[in-house]
Amino acid sequence: MTASASTVRNVLFIMADQLRWDYLGCAGHPTLKTPNIDALAARGVRFANAFVQGPVCGASRMSTYTGRYVTSHGSAWNFVPLSVAQKTLGDHLRPHGVRCAVAGKTHVEADEEGAARLGMDVTRDPGRLVMEGGFEPYERDDGILPPGFKAEDNRYCDYLRAQGYGGDNPWHDYANSSLGADGELHSGWKLRWAREPARVEARHSETPYMTRRAMDFITEQGEQPWVLHLSYIKPHWPYVAPAPYHAMYGPEHVSPVQRDEGERADPHPVYRGFMDYTPSRTFSQDGVRETVIPAYMGLISQIDDQIGELMQFLKDSGRDQDTLIVFTSDHGDYLGDHWMGEKELFHDAIVKVPLLVVDPRASADATRGSVSEAMVEAIDLAPTFLDALGLPQPQEWLEGQSLQPLLQGQDGWTKDQAVCENSFAFRDCVRLPIGAPVDRCNMTMVRTKEWKYVHVDGLRPMLFDLVNDPLEYRDLGASPEHAAVREQMQRRLLDWLFCRRRTIGITPVGIETWNTRELKAGIDIGVW
Repeated sequence: MTASASTVRNVLFIMADQLRWDYLGCAGHPTLKTPNIDALAARGVRFANAFVQGPVCGASRMSTYTGRYVTSHGSAWNFVPLSVAQKTLGDHLRPHGVRCAVAGKTHVEADEEGAARLGMDVTRDPGRLVMEGGFEPYERDDGILPPGFKAEDNRYCDYLRAQGYGGDNPWHDYANSSLGADGELHSGWKLRWAREPARVEARHSETPYMTRRAMDFITEQGEQPWVLHLSYIKPHWPYVAPAPYHAMYGPEHVSPVQRDEGERADPHPVYRGFMDYTPSRTFSQDGVRETVIPAYMGLISQIDDQIGELMQFLKDSGRDQDTLIVFTSDHGDYLGDHWMGEKELFHDAIVKVPLLVVDPRASADATRGSVSEAMVEAIDLAPTFLDALGLPQPQEWLEGQSLQPLLQGQDGWTKDQAVCENSFAFRDCVRLPIGAPVDRCNMTMVRTKEWKYVHVDGLRPMLFDLVNDPLEYRDLGASPEHAAVREQMQRRLLDWLFCRRRTIGITPVGIETWNTRELKAGIDIGVW
C-alpha cells in the first residue's frame, strides 16, 4: 500500500485480550498463521519492543486509556476504580468534536464513591462517560460472566438469545462451553475441554459479533471524525473456540515450552507464590499445554480472519485512506512458560506485547513494512492518537510520547526503558506465605534492552541479564557479582519515580509564566 492521504481523521484502535507478542506470524511464530495481521505489519510499522504498564487487564488498560503510569492513575489491579479525577483519551478528544467509543471490553471499574461525593449524575453525560473511562459504550462487553450469574444487561447475550441460544447465561452455556458425548455441558472454565468446539456457530461467537458492531459504528459515523476502540475479549480464557477454529491446530503445532528446572530450585518468594497459583500448577502438568494452546491459537486465527474482513470493509468504504490503525494487546499469557499460567509477573511473555501501527499518510511511506527496535510503551498510544489527529497533547497529564517520529522515519527517539507495575495483594497464594500487609505488596519493573530489574516491597529485588539469558531463566537478584548492576537499575527506577507528573492542575506553560503573572499583577515579594 502506498498511501495518498494527507491527514488522519479517524483512529481504529484494536486490542486483543491476553495475546502474546510472539503468537503472530509476522513476529516469527513457526506454525500459527495470521496473514491479515501480517498484512497490517506490511502496511505499517511493527514495534518489536513494546511493553505494557501493568501485567493484568485492568491496570494495563487504564494506563493505555489515560496515557499515564499505574502509580499516577492509581487503578493498580483489576476492579480497582479509575478515579473520577483522571482524564482519559475521550476527555482529550471530545472538546475537539471527535467521538470516542468502544466496541468490546475495557475493564474500567467505575469510581462510584467519587461520583457520589461530587454529586455526579451518572445516568447521563458527562457523568455516564466518566463511569465508562471516557468511552461512549457503543457496545461494551467485558464478558467473563460466571455460570449462575443472570446476564440481563449484556447485549451480546441478548443477541445470542435472538439467534436461538437460550438460558440465563448463553455467554457461558453456548459461546464458552461445549457439549460432551452424552449431551452434558462442558464448561469452558475447565481447561480439559479446550479442544472441543464451542456450542455457537462461528458467526455468532464473540469475535465476529464485535467486528460487525465496529463496522456498524463506522458506517453510522459517516464523515464525522471518530476514535473507535475495538477491543476483542479473546484469546483470553475461557479457551474455547468455535468450529472450525477449535481443530485448526494440534499438539504438533505447539511451540516448545520455555522453562528451566533451575527456576524452581530456590525462587524469589513472590515467584514461588505465583508458581503455586492454581493456573500455574495446572499448566505445569503434562498434556495441559498440548490441550489448551491449540485452542488459544485457533482463537487468534479467528481474530485474524475478522481483521481481514474489517480491513476490506475499510477499503470499500474509503476509510482506509484517513484512518490510523493500531493493533495491540493488553498483556500476554504464560501458557506454561516459566512454570506459570495466566499472567501477573514481569517475564516478556507477559509484559511485551504486539504493536502494529498503520499511518495512512504519504509521509509514512518510507517506514511501511519496517520493524522498529525502539523501546516503546502502551502509554505512548494516547499521545500518538492526539498527534495524528492534530490535537493538543496536554503534557500536564500525558506521561507517554507520540510515536509519530518513529512512524515518519525521523530521528530523535530517546526512550530507553519501560516500566511496569503490579500488586500481589490480591493473590493469597503469594501474599500470605510472605506475611506481607496488603499495602506492602507492590512490585515495579524497569526494563532496558540489556537488563530487567524488579523492585519488590520488603524483599530482595529480581534481576535478569537479557543479553546472556534472553529467556529469563536465572534470577540474579541475590548475586554478589551483580550488586553494581542492581544499584544502577534501582537508580533508574528512582529517577523514573521522581519524574511523575505532580502538577496536573496546571499546564507547563502556566508554570513557566507564573512569575511574570505575579509581577504584572503587582505582587512584589520580598522587596525592600
